[in-house]
Amino acid sequence: MTSAPRLEKITPDNLDLAVDLRVRPDQGHLVAPVVKSLAEAYVHPGTAWPRLILDGDRAVGFLMAFFDIDWAGDGTATDLRSGLWRLNIAAGEQGRGYGRFAVESVAAEIRRRGGTRLTTSWHPGEDGPEGFYLGLGFRPTGETSGSQTVGELNLRQE
Repeated sequence: MTSAPRLEKITPDNLDLAVDLRVRPDQGHLVAPVVKSLAEAYVHPGTAWPRLILDGDRAVGFLMAFFDIDWAGDGTATDLRSGLWRLNIAAGEQGRGYGRFAVESVAAEIRRRGGTRLTTSWHPGEDGPEGFYLGLGFRPTGETSGSQTVGELNLRQE
């Protein structure tokens, strides 16, 4: 990192920076492109929290979080979850701490909203981000979301 990274809302002024962001070509099958995330944010406006990760004036990543969704999907709201929906770190910016910054930023927002756990999912396998998430303290829940592993990070202050 060259300066302190920061999150910014997606606006008309930075939309092109966000949409042009690309992960490494070998990772394209692991995460949806930013443009799909922004379309999902548009149709889930009360749930999706899309943010551009900037370092100075460089777009280095994109994240989209979600807050208080009914995970079971049955309308009972007995298992409300918040977490990281999408994380794209630009191809030339990986390994510089931006992914950790993104996860820590989402964790801080969840805590600010009164939450105590951060949920995410990842593609299993050697070419996926499982090592990254496990290294940050995520633990698999035993659930899957499609073909992805679901993991949680405990945010309670011990």
